[in-house]
Amino acid sequence: MSEFVSDIKTIRARARMHMERGAVTDGYKADRKRVIEVLNEVLATEIVCVLRYKRHYFTASGIHAESVKSEFLQHAVEEQQHADWAAERINQLGGEPDFNPEGLAARSHCEYAEGSDLESMIRENLVAERIAIESYSDIVRWLANDDPTTRKMIEDILKMEEEHADDMANLLSRLAGN
Repeated sequence: MSEFVSDIKTIRARARMHMERGAVTDGYKADRKRVIEVLNEVLATEIVCVLRYKRHYFTASGIHAESVKSEFLQHAVEEQQHADWAAERINQLGGEPDFNPEGLAARSHCEYAEGSDLESMIRENLVAERIAIESYSDIVRWLANDDPTTRKMIEDILKMEEEHADDMANLLSRLAGN
């Protein structure tokens, strides 16, 4: 590792310029407009996931439904947290979070699939989590080092999406075993 050298005098001077940009300094290397667009897609994806998990929570029935419902509810809460993180980051970057329900499904990477029974609900949630995992992995690679804050946030979300997928796969396995 090479020695860390930073021109503090220049950094201090640049920090005083364009203060209306808030957290976005001259050191920001990503295409801010495109990052905001992508984050609005993430926001839509997370909102669709919240809605799907909530529907499944309220409509799941059957002998195994209670334990599965609690998992659906926990995931809905966590997906809402992801949506909040995305909206906050969009705001930090000087954009506006798009909560408009019109076009929400079109902006989302995941589909809103209701499922007709407990097994199909679990399957639809697993498919959605797998889509989010692949999509968010692509976003992490795309951001690289140009926006480390957004990349870290997406990595944190990705970790939870992987846990959700594992949870859904385990539920499917348990259901098949009964």
